[in-house]
Amino acid sequence: MTSFSRLRRLLPTGLVLAGLLAGGAAGATATAPSPARPAADPAPVAMRRIPAGVYVPLLRTPKDPAQVHVASYLLDERPVTNAEFLAFVTAQPHWQRSMVSRLFADSSYLENWAGDREPGVQAPLNSPVVRVSWFAARAYARWVSKRLPSTAEWELAAGAGYTRPDGRNDEQLNHDLYAWLARPVPDIQPAVARGRPNFYGVHDLHGLVWEWVDDFNSAMVTGESRGDSGLERDLFCGAGSVGAKDTTDFAAFMRLALRSSLKANNTTTALGFRCAKDPTP
Repeated sequence: MTSFSRLRRLLPTGLVLAGLLAGGAAGATATAPSPARPAADPAPVAMRRIPAGVYVPLLRTPKDPAQVHVASYLLDERPVTNAEFLAFVTAQPHWQRSMVSRLFADSSYLENWAGDREPGVQAPLNSPVVRVSWFAARAYARWVSKRLPSTAEWELAAGAGYTRPDGRNDEQLNHDLYAWLARPVPDIQPAVARGRPNFYGVHDLHGLVWEWVDDFNSAMVTGESRGDSGLERDLFCGAGSVGAKDTTDFAAFMRLALRSSLKANNTTTALGFRCAKDPTP
């Protein structure tokens, strides 16, 4: 039985998506304020070099390329933590919970924090920051002179196994990944970088939180999925797997469904981010 079939038995799709999408929806067309450069960066996060490679999109339209060539890049070895985001909102008060514009973050933005500059017991300092919008994640990345990874970059790094660059047949990784998908979202997120790193030395791409990517809204679903006219509306139906490069990769379908449902000021209980950077010549 495929991993896809096993997880379908464990988690009804409607229940899974309901958990993933907790946090609401809002628009993605506004332009966020450009953050000032920090007077002093937070303690630097170690970054890992991901070698150049090829990303094959899970689903594509006839106009999309069959594969995407990805240049070598640097990726944070773990997600951004509450402590690091606290430094950001302290230096940039307009990104604090009571100050942020609803154009850039919905009403549940940093809702698990105790206050504007107090993460509190529900958001331990060494746990990944969640309930942050794409606008806020991108502003943080710019503040530390980095950027959000593209979908192709994130998926290329996430495709590695524990011991080899191609993790498709890594049984232990697949076991850990699907065990995580079968667990409910915890009230308090665990600490970052406690799990086993992948082949590139990157932690927590699977098994901790979902993560924003820079081009999340380039997915094939472009609006209300059942109202779209064309191929896009089939993604939430059985035909959504037609033309997929790997119909057994349920986790990839889940990531596509999540990204397709999001708008840029959304925040959810299990959605964080990490940063990327181009290598210095």
